[in-house]
Amino acid sequence: MSDFYQNGIVTNLHNLRSQSPEKLERELEEFSKNRPLGLVLPSLFSELLNPALKNIVGELKHVRYIDKIIVGLDQATKHEYRDALNFFSALPQEVIILWNDGPRLKKIHQKLIDKKLAPTELGKGRNVWYCFGYVLADEKLEAIALHDCDILTYKRDLLAKLIYPVANPNFNYQFCKGYYARVSEDKINGRVCRLLVTPLIRALMRVFPANNYLEYLNSFRYALSGEFSLRTEVLNDLRIPSDWGLEVGILSEMNRNYANNRLCQVDIADKYDHKHQDLSLQDTTKGLSKMSIDISKSIFRKLATNGLVFNAETFRSLKATYFRIALDFVETYNNDATINGLNYDIHSEEKAVELFAENILNAGRHFLENPMETPFIPSWTRVKSALPEIKQEIIQAVSDDMEEHTR
Repeated sequence: MSDFYQNGIVTNLHNLRSQSPEKLERELEEFSKNRPLGLVLPSLFSELLNPALKNIVGELKHVRYIDKIIVGLDQATKHEYRDALNFFSALPQEVIILWNDGPRLKKIHQKLIDKKLAPTELGKGRNVWYCFGYVLADEKLEAIALHDCDILTYKRDLLAKLIYPVANPNFNYQFCKGYYARVSEDKINGRVCRLLVTPLIRALMRVFPANNYLEYLNSFRYALSGEFSLRTEVLNDLRIPSDWGLEVGILSEMNRNYANNRLCQVDIADKYDHKHQDLSLQDTTKGLSKMSIDISKSIFRKLATNGLVFNAETFRSLKATYFRIALDFVETYNNDATINGLNYDIHSEEKAVELFAENILNAGRHFLENPMETPFIPSWTRVKSALPEIKQEIIQAVSDDMEEHTR
């Protein structure tokens, strides 16, 4: 059970009491009769071999309000794509699998490259973007949810709570962000959110006081959660990063396009655990180190589009401010862990803070040295304007792939 406090400027929908998932699901089944609902699952093929996704599929078998599940499949050979078709065939919903490494979708990707409209980096952002393109081309769903495929503690009520705010016709929300406590049986997780994002936002609020965007970001309890839901009309003008800045980038786009009263966040799980990334102290191109740089750049870019001016002195001051705030957070989390009987490694936490502080400078340096960088993937409105036929081509390519490999 969570508290009922409304922090910040974005509505919190809490878990104030236990309610059976069946009740929410019955309501969602009624909503889905007039508002078809879907689920997007960005996945690596390797995740099909892990227990997390097997459990997720087992839970989704009991979900009757989802009309269609769109799986974005990355890093799969032809044989592995066939395995994926078989793996997801256990689901009762209509399942569509985008074989992103298949020749048909690669041909479409090359066509977009030729027009300078394609994602520039491999990864989750590119996967999600193509899934969104399929949803828009299909034109059958009115609201979708998205969550990761590595959630070890997945229960089907997570999905029900996540999609409910945009599925309920009596609610006015266009977008909903999921949040949860990143606590396992013996320790507090979520280092990037706890030790980078929150103290970085607080530091920026000191350097740039009374900034509406920073107040907005500071309102989210778990800005980096990979779980959100939205009305499909939102997808047309969404411009998202293709790197680890995806989650913050989507929040930024929602801030740009919608009033705060059209956005909310919801408590979706008492327990949440998933695959953990390495800190990667020696290599800034991997793990949490790369993630921290991408996220920092994403925030800096958004602030720059709002008219704020950065220079080398700004980033030096920001690093110092961040470092002091983050170290105070380490003490806070140590006390929180102690009162809850959890383990807490102060040394490893402070090593993470030192890495993140250095990477804030690295991100700032990159930002200043690459003023013409355009890291956002173009919106699907722009893509469809340049290539009106692209919608049908995506639908046909995905359909042909599935038909050919299920014979």
